[in-house]
Amino acid sequence: MSHAASDEELMRAFQGGDARAFDTLYRRYRGSLYRFLVRQCGNEATGDELYQDVWMTLVRQRERWEPTASLKTYLYRIAHSRLVDHYRRNNRQGGFLHLAVEDAPELVDHCPLSQADAEWQRANVSAAVRRCLDALPAEQREAFLLKEEADMDLAAVAAATGVAPEAAKSRIRYAIQKLRQCLEALV
Repeated sequence: MSHAASDEELMRAFQGGDARAFDTLYRRYRGSLYRFLVRQCGNEATGDELYQDVWMTLVRQRERWEPTASLKTYLYRIAHSRLVDHYRRNNRQGGFLHLAVEDAPELVDHCPLSQADAEWQRANVSAAVRRCLDALPAEQREAFLLKEEADMDLAAVAAATGVAPEAAKSRIRYAIQKLRQCLEALV
């Protein structure tokens, strides 16, 4: 199966026993799914554990998968469920975000300062973004990250989080509004 095959074609092939199809799906989503989970729970070790659990769940449930929604939506729905389970186990209302300095190099690449000053500035920008994202309600942060990190459209965000499209749209809109206000206040 080629890399140009759709997610649904790859999943059907994986259901039929084609391990290469799974490898292709894994390569497509490994980065964005991992970053989403780590940023949502704020802990790399926990994010890694949840990440492995999501993929194992997909493998275990492969025979039951039906193309009623995109595979991407299905995968992030599993991730959402694992996060909810994690928050319940740890009696938390939502995770916090961990952004590494490397996550936003475009914000400081134009900086004419020395390397040390540029590193200091990157750390400050990263910390500011992290504080603003941490301040968002968990539902808004999740919807925002699914849209921006996982590159999901509104319908997919709604399906992945189990809410109506209008609720997902509102969560994203409020998240953007709050992030903008927070970052402007820090400048």
